[in-house]
Amino acid sequence: MATVEMPTDLEQFVDADGRSDRVAEVRKRIDAEGITYIYYQFISVTGRIMGKGVPAPHWERMAHKGFQLVYGSTANLFVDRHGNYIGYGPEAWELVGIPEPETFTTLPWDPRVARVWCTCFRNREDHDGPSSFLTSDCRGNLRRIQAELEERTGMHLRAGMEPEMMWLKLNPDGTPSVEGKTKPYCYHIDQFSELQPIIHKVIEYGQKMGLDMIQGDHEDAPGQIELNFNFDRAEETADRLTTRRVVDAVYFSLST
Repeated sequence: MATVEMPTDLEQFVDADGRSDRVAEVRKRIDAEGITYIYYQFISVTGRIMGKGVPAPHWERMAHKGFQLVYGSTANLFVDRHGNYIGYGPEAWELVGIPEPETFTTLPWDPRVARVWCTCFRNREDHDGPSSFLTSDCRGNLRRIQAELEERTGMHLRAGMEPEMMWLKLNPDGTPSVEGKTKPYCYHIDQFSELQPIIHKVIEYGQKMGLDMIQGDHEDAPGQIELNFNFDRAEETADRLTTRRVVDAVYFSLST
């Protein structure tokens, strides 16, 4: 009796119901908005954004076949105190990153560029679980754990957080000083309003990238402000926190 091979995790992901339509919708956006470049990204175990950049004409190929990057990128290719690579070294197989078209977002500070989150899989030729979900993909793990919890209990985990940042004055050589841009007066509106140009831009960029920006305040250190976005499902909140970190970093680099 012939055996029937079950589709791999990667094959099921690419062939999921409705995904081809979402891939086509992204192509329409690319053409309509004049997007020329796309960051295909995932998160390392320490929260760093990893991935590759690819010119936009290759969207369909990337959507179906994905990009490859060494397994160790999920741990930043960092070493431990003994000099050994954490998790995987550069000699390891290369993961396959497949984009999630529903996460495709244009970068408001450079509308020629977009980013899309990716789910990571073991290499198709790997001897150990080829094309299966890569277990060092922390973002993918969270989504799968959330889905399993919801299927088993009918409930899901929601999370919220309060992102804070420090805005420091610059030294003459352009490096940050230890002196904040405001005085250390917690919740004082006059100190908060001194950073209003920053607040405006962070909220503008955040909203354009899908964050429901809500309340904020001045905290108790010089130049320390808190700008919050609304809580949601844990996996969505995690993605949005990463987006907020990018927004803060980009605004800092543009303003200096």
